[in-house]
Amino acid sequence: MSYKFLDHATDAIIEITAKDLKEAFSVTADAVINLTLDQDKIKEKDQKEFSAQGKDLRYLLFSWIEEIIFVLITEGFAIKRLEFNIRRSEGKDDRYKINAKAFGETLDCAKHNFKVEIKAPTFYDMEIKINDKVYMRFLLDL
Repeated sequence: MSYKFLDHATDAIIEITAKDLKEAFSVTADAVINLTLDQDKIKEKDQKEFSAQGKDLRYLLFSWIEEIIFVLITEGFAIKRLEFNIRRSEGKDDRYKINAKAFGETLDCAKHNFKVEIKAPTFYDMEIKINDKVYMRFLLDL
């Protein structure tokens, strides 16, 4: 599993390679968190629950990133670790949902080395491929 940041003027382009979908979404969360602050400086003092959903994997990825940014920036909660599950509803409206629990503490810009504020994820240049591994690429507006 891995992620890398690619150069872009006012955006961050992130590529993820993982063994399965859950690992890909976990690595995505780590990439978003570490782009914003230093995850290794966070203590697990509290927890917050949140969810993300989408009509397909692209919308789920968008919603997942959006929710992580909301918890980090809007709620001011520095995330050390996440526990979550991904569910897919079968039937007429094939939807995905993630229920998550974030462990961390109140954001302290100095202690957690706040780096950059992510404004939003985008669908521009978003790509998800699932073969023997999962490949995801997405762009964040900074």
